[in-house]
Amino acid sequence: MKKSKIMLIILVLLSLVTACAGKGEQIKEADYSTYFGSRNGCAVFYNADDNTMEIYNSEMANTRFSPNSTFKIIAVLEGLRYGVIESENSHMHYNGGKYPFESWEKDLNLEEAFRESCVWYFRQVIDKVGQENMQKDIDKLGYGNRDISMWQGSGEAPTPDTNGFWLGSSLEISPVEMTRIIADIFEGKTDYDQSDIAILKNVMQSDKDGIYGKTGTGRDNSAWYAGFYEYEGSKIYFAVHIEGGNISTAGADAKEAAYGIISERTSQLDNKSQ
Repeated sequence: MKKSKIMLIILVLLSLVTACAGKGEQIKEADYSTYFGSRNGCAVFYNADDNTMEIYNSEMANTRFSPNSTFKIIAVLEGLRYGVIESENSHMHYNGGKYPFESWEKDLNLEEAFRESCVWYFRQVIDKVGQENMQKDIDKLGYGNRDISMWQGSGEAPTPDTNGFWLGSSLEISPVEMTRIIADIFEGKTDYDQSDIAILKNVMQSDKDGIYGKTGTGRDNSAWYAGFYEYEGSKIYFAVHIEGGNISTAGADAKEAAYGIISERTSQLDNKSQ
């Protein structure tokens, strides 16, 4: 009886490992705890060239969370696909209301809205794409739990146009899934137009050369930074997620952790090549 229970546990664990790995994917454990301090966090880095994925804190990396503002990566592509926006300069009009950030209180173009993580701008884009189109494309992408049923969001934010299914609501995705989807987009494995992906890359450019990403901040002290960086002709895809608990946490904290890990990884590769 005891042996059969042990075998059952082993089989369950093996199935979980298989579920976490893509076809032929090599998964390695890493220790990046120093970049998270007293916060609980995880990091996923994927190199499509050799199909290797490096994970810190595997349990969290395979747990689904609200994507929060990282979903703007998908919203950009959806807006471009359905002609809601056409370029980095596509404007949406400010309604004159009061918002949490002064930078939101004016007309914005796509590049500005992405940089400032302006929710009302992307609420307009997503509403014009429409729930039916969004659901169809989310299903094709295999985006997390694919649940956009709470289209208008949880109602926790102060205005209707700062709520949405992607903000602490029905849609959830794991850091591993997030990393794979971003890789699929930029490796040409989706049906998004390459010209639209080029526009997305432009707006994802960070304040550091060669790093592209999007932050996300939850009302529950959770945070994301997801995207990719370029190193010697290769793209390395990543997602960093933090659950801050009682510690005030924002997307900038996840971004700082990602920058630190990227610096360590590139330094190690530079040293190997010398």
